[in-house]
Amino acid sequence: MKKILVLCTGNSCRSQIAHGYLQHIGLDKVEVYSAGIETHGVNPMAIATMKNDGIDISNHTSNNIAEYQHIEFDYVISVCDNAKERCPIFPGKAIKLHHNFPDPAKAKGNEQEIENEFKRVREMIKDYCRHFIKENIE
Repeated sequence: MKKILVLCTGNSCRSQIAHGYLQHIGLDKVEVYSAGIETHGVNPMAIATMKNDGIDISNHTSNNIAEYQHIEFDYVISVCDNAKERCPIFPGKAIKLHHNFPDPAKAKGNEQEIENEFKRVREMIKDYCRHFIKENIE
């Protein structure tokens, strides 16, 4: 079983969405964790947008990277530039990957426009996660 850490700034949106998809797509082949350089709580819109795609992340928590320093990860995936720049050094063999996704929590507009941005980013993250699992886990 491969251990994967998804890292972003606040562990509220992008890393939570990626965590949900990696766990869902990877099933029993992966053990997924997500964390942030800071903790901002899980964004309710991230929970809602994932629920709309059939994945429940309502039990996820916002965790700080320091909580996982003792775990030897196989992969550390940063999903925003800020986290990549501030990511601590992980001892061991962790392969570091990076993809900067837009932050849907910064979306402006009416409720529908914000929901559309969450969905757009969710689909980008889903595609990335499918590709990652296919290329690295299966």
